[in-house]
Amino acid sequence: MRVHVCAVGRLRAGPEKTLIDDYVTRFDRTGRALGLGPLSLHEVEDRKGGGMSAEAALLRRALPEGAVKVALDERGKLMTSPAFADVLARHRDDGRGDLALIIGGADGIDPGLRAECDMSLSFGKMVWPHMLVRVMLSEQLYRAASILAGAPYHRV
Repeated sequence: MRVHVCAVGRLRAGPEKTLIDDYVTRFDRTGRALGLGPLSLHEVEDRKGGGMSAEAALLRRALPEGAVKVALDERGKLMTSPAFADVLARHRDDGRGDLALIIGGADGIDPGLRAECDMSLSFGKMVWPHMLVRVMLSEQLYRAASILAGAPYHRV
């Protein structure tokens, strides 16, 4: 199952990009044997300043057709890392070809797009900068692959 992170905003060189690149490499290496990956990043940017609805239109175009859609949203479901790993495994085992994890811009994800998602996931009740969410998501994807592989990275 291919995994896509579809996000508003461009990631520039810096510590966040370094961390993301590291976790993407780890995920791809670990996930390959598990039928997960590759992990790809799709960035969109609303240059005309149309707000959440314009960002939603750009995100929709970036989403692979037929993908399981997961919104990263503060109102989403709180999950443990093993539960998140189970979600990935379930969709993979159900034969889903693509999973798209959606990260909105500064104002979040348009309510219409959020309603189209199969699931909404939260990294806590606090609001996180979208660049840090990318780091946390890439780490959790690697952690999920490690859990599914039985590797010692995740300790209970």
